[in-house]
Amino acid sequence: MRIKSISVNNFKSLVNFYLPLSKFNCIVGLNGSGKSSILQFFDFLAQQVKGEMDQWLKQRHWEPSDIHSKLTPKKNVEFRITFSSEQGNANEWRASFNTQTLRCTNERIIWNGKNILKVESGYYTIPKNESKELDKIHISFDYQGSLMSQIKEELLPPDAIKLKHFFKELHALDLLAPELLRQRTRKAGNSLGLGGERLSAFLYEAKDEKRQKIEEKLKKCYPNLVKIESVAMRSGWKKLIVHEIFNNKRPLKTEARHVADGFLRMLAIFAQLSNEQSFLLLDEIENGINLELIESLLDVLVEATPQILVSTHSPVILNYIEDSVAIESVIYIYKDTSGGTKAIKLFDIPSMKEKLTVMGPGEAYEDTSLTEFYDEIIQHLESSDRKS
Repeated sequence: MRIKSISVNNFKSLVNFYLPLSKFNCIVGLNGSGKSSILQFFDFLAQQVKGEMDQWLKQRHWEPSDIHSKLTPKKNVEFRITFSSEQGNANEWRASFNTQTLRCTNERIIWNGKNILKVESGYYTIPKNESKELDKIHISFDYQGSLMSQIKEELLPPDAIKLKHFFKELHALDLLAPELLRQRTRKAGNSLGLGGERLSAFLYEAKDEKRQKIEEKLKKCYPNLVKIESVAMRSGWKKLIVHEIFNNKRPLKTEARHVADGFLRMLAIFAQLSNEQSFLLLDEIENGINLELIESLLDVLVEATPQILVSTHSPVILNYIEDSVAIESVIYIYKDTSGGTKAIKLFDIPSMKEKLTVMGPGEAYEDTSLTEFYDEIIQHLESSDRKS
């Protein structure tokens, strides 16, 4: 199961926003174009099926009013998520999220062309057992996010349960920061946290086999690495220690607070990939990581099992992506004249498609004046509309 596209209206700068998705996706664009808002929206979706939207807002230091866009008078956030289907049927989840009550007041899941969950006017409707008959039930309980966060799974249709699990297994590391990765922590609960603040506890709780696989990936980038160790202190806090060896001398032990930023970021990404997950989001993939290691990291991400979305500010990063992958995966994010965020596949733009025949993806992007890009995009979109 993979997300085919997202349509969003009224989430921060995402107004009438549409984003097509492949298995691996890389978003690029000028500062302030809305790349971070896109990653935040995916995490917003994941939280819908978990509930506790108030805690999610608190974790991000947001108020409810920070969610909806300042570009429109609307308060509700509307979204429509479509999913790939081997049968070619219409699979989608769409909802309207009220930023005051912090719940989806209207919601619908359509699977294989049939309604399997509907929320409207204080009632929810689901199929009764395997029959086509529907149960309409009054909502007499309080909840936050999607109704799926509150209803017991045995009452949900199997496909709705699959969708719920997909988003529960979506992870965003959009706040990944070295100062958080260095922290000593007590418990991880199988999660690194948004900023990687539970890394030491995560590695402590990981089974030996999982930890060894993480180390194997790291050793390809850091050949002097011997092992990663997470030690429990008397107080219950876990601290991270890196073991390295140079010139066949005695191993050198370094606590996380003295380890390079790039190493910790690579460790966190590989640690997160060791978990079973449906979708992984990473912001500014190049931060703190040497360029010679980026190629190895991108190879791992492109071949990874989950769907991936990364953002980057560095044109050089794109040169480490195969042309065929870049054509499908690199998406240019920009703002229109009203301030709303828009998206277009970078190499669908005629000048970029032409440059790609003689340049690498990164070279083609770097050879472009992004401040003058808007007019060509508008002309391309108008031409495409006339042809269709």
